[in-house]
Amino acid sequence: MAPTWDARRPHRSGASLLPVLLPIALLIVVAVAVGSWLQFSERQAIDTVRTVGSHAADRVDVKATVQRVDATARELLLRVQVTPRGALGEEDGTAPVADLSLQTSAQTLGDLAFKAHERIATRDVQVAITGGSVSDYPFDGYVTDIEFWAQLDGKPVPVRMLFANNDTLFSVSTTPLPATGLEAALGLELTRSGSLLVFAVFMMIVMWALAASVLIGTWYLTTRRQGLVWPALAWMAATLFALAAFRNTAPGTPPIGCVLDWFAFLWAETIIALCLIAVVLTGVHTALRNDDAPPS
Repeated sequence: MAPTWDARRPHRSGASLLPVLLPIALLIVVAVAVGSWLQFSERQAIDTVRTVGSHAADRVDVKATVQRVDATARELLLRVQVTPRGALGEEDGTAPVADLSLQTSAQTLGDLAFKAHERIATRDVQVAITGGSVSDYPFDGYVTDIEFWAQLDGKPVPVRMLFANNDTLFSVSTTPLPATGLEAALGLELTRSGSLLVFAVFMMIVMWALAASVLIGTWYLTTRRQGLVWPALAWMAATLFALAAFRNTAPGTPPIGCVLDWFAFLWAETIIALCLIAVVLTGVHTALRNDDAPPS
């Protein structure tokens, strides 16, 4: 009787997967932990309110909040909420007891005025920013000053400013400026937020990785004389146009010609386009040579 052949595959133990799964699980835990720490740090920075100016009982509180930074227009939108305190206000600070005027720094486009006994409404003002160029995106930075001093019925009154930032695309560092005691002034330094910077650097890495992938594919197709491989050509063409769409997803809508373009995007697009042309020319030459070859 002939011996029987056991064709069953050897059982693979689940323990052999541990050396692969454990590093992956550890990497996921580390990535989530680092991401949570970065998100918490940025959230704390946004929730932080800086206070500068007088702490007198009878004063004018000015809550200034950055709503949006427009680096292309070189200005930021500042939302100003004015509250007279103590003897300077009535109805819990919703209206001044006399005509109230609020003067601002030279960088702020326009002063504010409020009528006596009328409800104070929140105002939006533009503030000019200087010291940087949007072409340095995502490493651009800007500076400006914010200053408020008030007059009630023509007489100077103390001011306290409470400053906050609501623009998640920018981080704002503040420096108190010298004051006489009645006005409140801050120097601002604006830089791109950490999450935006990380995402922009990630985009540049992805662009170079895609260009390298297409370059490797081009080397293989041209050296192996594969002819016109239509799936490969479709992939290269799709990568060429998808990269442009991917670049336009950069937060903050950076203009063409910024650091992001010169460090990665323009070069990646050039490499992919040249690779696509090289594959087409080599493929056509190979296909024509095969057509002209006599049948065996």
